[in-house]
Amino acid sequence: MSEPTPPAPRRRAPFDPVAEPAGPSTTLVHGAERPERNAGSVVPPIYQSSTFHFPGEFSESARDGAVPLYSRLENPTQEVPAELVRRLEGGAAARVFGSGMGAITTTLLALLAPGDEVVAPEELYGGTLDLLRGLLSRFGVRVRWVPAASPEMVAEAAGPSTRVFFVESPTNPTLRVHDLSRWARAARSAGASLVVDNTFATPINQTPLALGADVVVHSGTKYLGGHSDLLAGVVVGPEALIARIDAVHAVVGSVLDPHAAFLLARGLRTLALRVERHNANAVRVVAALADHPKVVRLDYPGRASAAEEAIAARQMRGRAGMVSVVVRGGLPAARRLLHGLRWFHVASSLGGVESLASLPAETSHRSLSPEERAARGIDDGLVRLSLGIEDPDDLVRDLVRALDAV
Repeated sequence: MSEPTPPAPRRRAPFDPVAEPAGPSTTLVHGAERPERNAGSVVPPIYQSSTFHFPGEFSESARDGAVPLYSRLENPTQEVPAELVRRLEGGAAARVFGSGMGAITTTLLALLAPGDEVVAPEELYGGTLDLLRGLLSRFGVRVRWVPAASPEMVAEAAGPSTRVFFVESPTNPTLRVHDLSRWARAARSAGASLVVDNTFATPINQTPLALGADVVVHSGTKYLGGHSDLLAGVVVGPEALIARIDAVHAVVGSVLDPHAAFLLARGLRTLALRVERHNANAVRVVAALADHPKVVRLDYPGRASAAEEAIAARQMRGRAGMVSVVVRGGLPAARRLLHGLRWFHVASSLGGVESLASLPAETSHRSLSPEERAARGIDDGLVRLSLGIEDPDDLVRDLVRALDAV
């Protein structure tokens, strides 16, 4: 009696979001599978190689893109996190970088030339401010600043040499919300490109390309990686702009190494779950601290005004996990608050599973003068909180106890 013929091995159908639309968590788990390349591995492997064998002449291999050539230019491990963020943001192409500032710097170098101008709000991450006010100015790039008190003046800020509008929303660290559709209209009217730093919101809470942005940048070090164990940056946009960014990327070498790319892809798999908890924890903390007598001001997306609440409600699906508080008593009181916290690490980053607290006046915005910080609402007593995924009752109890003791 002959043995029954075993069934043929089942082949998984490739992920096709058009034929079968999927939610963000499903996309993050399955959206960058490469079964033909990964030899059946459920987890994409790490291609820990600086260079790759090419089957024919170098020029032919480079031209047809059939194989990777050199890891400063491309590495298969990088494709996975790039593809996941591309799908979430809804862009045509994406690239990963060695850091968020690497992504921002490379993007602006690709889009600007001597004599060009950038329109940007006065409220930006300190590293971006240093780039715009320092390094780029040495190469003849000028900045037209939109006043922090008058964000609606973005359209009037453009000039004949404006080539890029750059904005982050929510802002770091005051968490102001910018109307990204308004910024997109202003950029189009000026014939410029709109670049949006979406680090604080993440593509789970906000998708700037759908609001008219041309390019989205992320510090993947933060929420995308989510575990405070890597440095990374991501850029998403149309093929034509990404090609221009690629050309600069290849020269400046702001490359993401294969192991960090693997960690970024692993972190992205739980992004939607983590952001849901970050969002919920921030809501609980805002409710608990809003009327605390030691809190002079509480910053949270949409709280600044009724107009910003309307913008946030329209363009954000969640408000993210960042909260800033200005403590009564200034810098000495803020330092006492940090020393009194049990469940918060005092550290300068954000977006990890653990809660972090920092003083922007001494960390992210220390390069600004006291007068410049004051003009941007960055008081010496401002404490920036990155709410992790701990139990909300523990975080609230810890903050209230520390504030009571200030």
